[in-house]
Amino acid sequence: MSRIRATLVATAAAAAALLAPLAAAPAASAHGWITSPESRQGFCAEGATSFDCGEIKYEPQSVEAPKGSTKCSGGSSYTILDDNSKPWPRTTTGTTVTFQWKLTAAHSTASWEYFLDGVLYRTFDGGNKQPPSNVSQTIEGLPTGDHTMLVRWNIADTANAFYSCVDLHVVAGGTDPGDGGTTTPPVTTSPTDPTTPTSPGTCSAAAWSSSSVYLGGDQASYNGQIYRANWWTQGDTPSNTAWGPWTLVGSC
Repeated sequence: MSRIRATLVATAAAAAALLAPLAAAPAASAHGWITSPESRQGFCAEGATSFDCGEIKYEPQSVEAPKGSTKCSGGSSYTILDDNSKPWPRTTTGTTVTFQWKLTAAHSTASWEYFLDGVLYRTFDGGNKQPPSNVSQTIEGLPTGDHTMLVRWNIADTANAFYSCVDLHVVAGGTDPGDGGTTTPPVTTSPTDPTTPTSPGTCSAAAWSSSSVYLGGDQASYNGQIYRANWWTQGDTPSNTAWGPWTLVGSC
């Protein structure tokens, strides 16, 4: 009997040892990035860089790490975002810039912090409330020249923040790529509001395929409708759900 009891105890201990790392691992969370002016991870997701960004191209919304970092990666595993020797695309703007976030999960927010070339430039109070899915914040008085703006989205009820870096070329008399601080992001692929179906027309987008990989901005046709991918997606049937990976563009 004692031998059986010892065997059971040993088996239980082994099982506990296997489960412990799983219990200690944080739950995967992926929840927001800057889409205008396009951030580094956004350019990666669009395939707009001249180099391979690695895994971040599939998860631009996933740059999450403990609060307090001033790295573009936040100290996460996406260290490619910290490499300033890479030829990151720059957006030409004026001295006033509206930064727009796309949130795939609206976490209660403590604050949004904007760091210009590593120095805190502006803070927006989140009020410990859930923000809308599209957040716009306008920064004024930026100096001319080439700069990198790191934005840190501090979550109210966790120890983590989300990080997004934007590379800018600021010129006097330049334009604001945003829409003046509203909560709707600008449309770069069509002059029509993406949430409003257009009039019926020719279906120019290729048919959606469950095996194809779609990046943010890619279009596909499905059941007589054209949809635009909001972020990286594969195997998700196009539909116009509020938090889904697809947005209805119009009818074929």
